Amino acid sequence: MDQPVIIGRGTWLDKVAHETAERERRLGRSLSMMRVESGLGASGLPHIGSVGDAIRSYGVKLALESLGHRSELLAYSDDFDGLRKVPVGFPAWLSDYISHPVSRIPDPLGCHGSYAEHVGSLLRGALDKIGVEYVFQSGAEAYASGKLNGQIRKILSSAAVIGRKINELVGQSKYEESLPYTPVCKNCGRIYVTRARTFDSERDTVDYVCDGTTLGEKRVEGCGYEGEVKVTEGNGKLMWKVEFAARWAAFDIRFEAYGKELTDSVKINDWVAENVLGYPPPYHARYELFQDKSGKKMSKSTGNLVTPDEWLQYASPESLRLLMYKRIVGARNISLEDVPLYMDEYDDLEELYFSKKRDPNQMKDARLRGLYEYAVFLKVPQVKGVHVPYRLIAQLAAVAPEGAVEEYVVKRLATYGMVRGPSPDLSRKISWARGWATREGKAAVEPPELGEAVRAAVREFAAALPRLATEEDVQNAAFDAAKRQGLRPGEFFPAVYAILLGTDRGPRLGPYVMDAGKAAVSKALLAALGN
Repeated sequence: MDQPVIIGRGTWLDKVAHETAERERRLGRSLSMMRVESGLGASGLPHIGSVGDAIRSYGVKLALESLGHRSELLAYSDDFDGLRKVPVGFPAWLSDYISHPVSRIPDPLGCHGSYAEHVGSLLRGALDKIGVEYVFQSGAEAYASGKLNGQIRKILSSAAVIGRKINELVGQSKYEESLPYTPVCKNCGRIYVTRARTFDSERDTVDYVCDGTTLGEKRVEGCGYEGEVKVTEGNGKLMWKVEFAARWAAFDIRFEAYGKELTDSVKINDWVAENVLGYPPPYHARYELFQDKSGKKMSKSTGNLVTPDEWLQYASPESLRLLMYKRIVGARNISLEDVPLYMDEYDDLEELYFSKKRDPNQMKDARLRGLYEYAVFLKVPQVKGVHVPYRLIAQLAAVAPEGAVEEYVVKRLATYGMVRGPSPDLSRKISWARGWATREGKAAVEPPELGEAVRAAVREFAAALPRLATEEDVQNAAFDAAKRQGLRPGEFFPAVYAILLGTDRGPRLGPYVMDAGKAAVSKALLAALGN
């Protein structure tokens, strides 16, 4: 049988990097620098989705370097965009600045030079904590310094053909009537509310009228001012339908991922880059957005966010990287309830990586090992960490006496034979898990789906617990309940652990039940069965 062809480390990151490099070879472009780009929003609180684009692109950068190419991640801040809504948690007076460029809005907290700097510092701070390395580029600075001037001139000179193409591709006629450029109104200081009418290529000026626009479902009226702006002075910007293309050409971008909601914009920008700017667009990978548990899109304006800072308050950077690298296709519903899942999955990957076991499926084996290496950003530690189910640590930490949390948890885990003693790695996990277990607003654990025989055995075991006296009594009752339902221990015990700890493994059941309390364990088991 032919051996499977494994590209790089066998992950989707390696496949994307390989296809990006191969495309560049076919195009005949220099491979001396393979720059990837990620856009950074600057209009609201960062959330897992908004950092996800940069984390994924950084993974592609690492994969390109693994293939022998120099690469860097350009983090482009959209800080010249206008404010569309006031995000939840921000002061109401920001509504006075709707449509103003966020880089020209005062910082609500007064600790940065502008609203954009404040929000951008939160997003960049999150990337720093996660370990993403990047070259920062402010959009406002790019326009002010003239880095996009050449692209602006070409696009505005070809505005008529671009307008027709946009209508052909996505059925939007707006740009057949106006230029794909929005000046900052000299009178009211707002962007988006202006309509660019003509471009004078000899003077580099755009004639415009401030006659209003629709943002979302709300009409924002203009001030009526008519004037002109010089496009080389940084008092206006390209519209999204063409701005990506300008950035790609100006900064020589070879790869950029994008969210599903930007599919039409990317299609148009690809055409503009190729046919107007003479720059073959970068290779793309499309991903779907993260959603909350109700299936709604995470939104800065509605506030249903999981922020990277929240995640990192309860979990490791590696677990968040794993969340991003596990796969790129398909939407995912994410909440802080998922922290134990990704913490345990990372431990499982690390356990596999450091073991001598190999999956007989070579592709799967390579992918799992590669996924672990990317989760540690290719900086594999010399020894593996402490691997204990996250929910078990959380439960123990939640009931530990104040002032002796770590000592209590370590002692109990040692009793279960799961650790030898304290360690820095275990200390971090105890701190994370205690915070997660005692946070406000935590949801109830969803019980696993169980077959009838397993349900019957769990019900019998739970009913017996209150009258048992010793650890051995508990252990024997568990085996007896499984046996009476014709179950093997390997079918029964993982179900009990799944209900109690959210994982299929755990400490010896007898000591754990006596520590956690027979009545409490019985109640939890019966509740999961709907009793």
